[in-house]
Amino acid sequence: MEDQRNAMSSPDGVKAGPGDSSPDVPTVLVRDRHGRQLLCFLEQLIPLDGHDYALLTPVDTPVCLFRLDDEADPEPIDTIEASEPILSVADVVLQEHDLTLVRSAVTLTVSGELDEPEPEELDEDDEADDDTETYELLVSFLVDDQDYGLYIPLDPFFVVARMDGGDAVLVEGEEFERVQPRIEAELDEREGSL
Repeated sequence: MEDQRNAMSSPDGVKAGPGDSSPDVPTVLVRDRHGRQLLCFLEQLIPLDGHDYALLTPVDTPVCLFRLDDEADPEPIDTIEASEPILSVADVVLQEHDLTLVRSAVTLTVSGELDEPEPEELDEDDEADDDTETYELLVSFLVDDQDYGLYIPLDPFFVVARMDGGDAVLVEGEEFERVQPRIEAELDEREGSL
């Protein structure tokens, strides 16, 4: 599984998250260089350098895998193979909650009906340091005497893709590094003109 450095945090003025998009919002199927797919809502279209770049949010809920340790902060696992035994155990645990783990492009996702976080829990998280990303534990499980957890990022999770005809291609590596600040600047400018 690729790491999640190809995803953007919430740019100013763009608010979306799992389930925030209305049914009228178009969906786009994004492919990464390995052929994995991720179904996303199309949030914004930004023309740059003769290409249309799309700012997208996953239809299913993105999740992050962490290694848990009682004596230290949870440690994110950025890179994991789709066939990793940890994910097989996560599959079984999620099925007990009528959820399905999807090995998507960019990130792992969970499909199924999730409980919404309690508003008072979100208020407590807002008081935390704004520079740190906040997560909510979805499930935890044990594999080979090691605890793991799947966490839902509470900050909106955005994906950048380049529209190529009718296809959406995940923007990765150097291209992502080059266009990300320009996309954020364009979004800031759009927000300022509203």
